[in-house]
Amino acid sequence: MTADNVSSRAMWLGEHGALAAELAPRTLAIECSTLSHEWAVELGGRAAQRGLSYVDSPVTGLPEAAAAGELTLLVGAAPADFDAARPLLEALATRVLHFGPVGAGTAYKLAINLIGAVQIASAAEGLALAERAGLDPKLVVAAIATSQAASPQVVRNTQRMIDGEFSRNIVFTPVLRLKDIDYALRLAEHLGVATPFGTAAREAFAQLVALGAGADHEARIIEIARTPSHE
Repeated sequence: MTADNVSSRAMWLGEHGALAAELAPRTLAIECSTLSHEWAVELGGRAAQRGLSYVDSPVTGLPEAAAAGELTLLVGAAPADFDAARPLLEALATRVLHFGPVGAGTAYKLAINLIGAVQIASAAEGLALAERAGLDPKLVVAAIATSQAASPQVVRNTQRMIDGEFSRNIVFTPVLRLKDIDYALRLAEHLGVATPFGTAAREAFAQLVALGAGADHEARIIEIARTPSHE
């Protein structure tokens, strides 16, 4: 699993990459990174040209889920390739969801990560508003955790926002979030889908990265939301 298209290309297509090896026909080639849709599909085509069984399988789950073999795998593959890979995939996960052909797993992962980006950015905005209104941030976060807005993403990140701890126990960084948003927006543009909320979230995370916080925890987006309005 790698961070982005660049590292994935190097791993697969580099001089000593996986596709440079002599591999038996129908060898499973499984990519679990979160990549752009166009690269996931291209990679599947390159693997097929080599006679390999390619499985597009990005993951969701926190590090502790990975360590326990309790990830969720989001699969795009031909049915026969999915069946061949299933025993390996099920060893890593408690849920293996087959969305369709190669690229379908990545399409879902980009969609759900875009939703996550919007949730985190809007949660930061709402929390900043509550703080500015004089509400107790701890009480606000506790109330959010049992509210209609209480997605795991929102609950986890709003707690980190009020704790103010952005440099330790980093699960996901602004750089990675921004990368995923960019890949999702590219797919949306290709498919003709409007993304006003995703675009707004992108602007917020881009601001955070521009401030030099790209390697911190993504909950630091609260600092962008707390910036006073110039109106």
